[in-house]
Amino acid sequence: MNLLKNKIVSLYLNGSIHVSLSVLALIQMTFYFCQLPFDPVVSIMGFTGTLFSYNFIKYGNYVMSHKGTFSSNLKIIILQSVLSLFVASLCFFFLNTKAQLASIVLFFLAFLYAIPIHKSVSNLRNLAGLKVYLVCFSWATMTLIIPVLNAGLDIDLDVVIKFIQRFILIFILMGIFEIVDLSVDSVSLRTLPQTLGINKTKIILALLLVPFFVIELFKDNYQVQQAYNNIVVVLVTLFFIYKATPYRSQFFTLFWVESIPILWYLIVLIQGMLER
Repeated sequence: MNLLKNKIVSLYLNGSIHVSLSVLALIQMTFYFCQLPFDPVVSIMGFTGTLFSYNFIKYGNYVMSHKGTFSSNLKIIILQSVLSLFVASLCFFFLNTKAQLASIVLFFLAFLYAIPIHKSVSNLRNLAGLKVYLVCFSWATMTLIIPVLNAGLDIDLDVVIKFIQRFILIFILMGIFEIVDLSVDSVSLRTLPQTLGINKTKIILALLLVPFFVIELFKDNYQVQQAYNNIVVVLVTLFFIYKATPYRSQFFTLFWVESIPILWYLIVLIQGMLER
């Protein structure tokens, strides 16, 4: 029983299902904040596109270069990744032109993130200091810009503020990942903890929660309740920043830290239910 449970948990986390749910949660928040109807095409593409992209980045090189047999877990991950690519590709053709163009940009970023672009540089993922910004940009674009563009809305001040806010949040979460992965990350990546040390990195991540919260106040469609919701997210994130160490297990980041966007959406969802 425990073996089956561990296998399911491993597939859920290592197969990128949990992180894909986090992306899906942020997409639903975009519908809520922009007062848009549920868009199944964008939602499904966001989930399946993220699942394929993350698995491609994690396992692509290994699968293409490996000549032996794969483990049962990896076979399942490969199967769900192929199915996800098919579904995401199908959804792509139901997007409008602007959303398709934004999606193509993300596709090439994911491709270059995993595939070598030059003999001296294995991929964009290994370019010093660039990894975190690519991830933040991709998340903010997938969860905000593509839903907005596909709905035919303009990129106004509120959308820009939301983009910056999400960029900051993902940057903070990536910083927590980098602290936990400090002992395994290549020194060539020049992550924040490698460059500044753990304590200074934690201070920077904590200070970034200030603009994350304050920028909400400058929205044209500012609502006090949203600020209260963000306080909860700030406190939870601050807790994980404090608890982050290189001695934490991968479960700490792969499940708990990546649950923060899901928690944010659940708070908004409960608030909306209470307002009805």
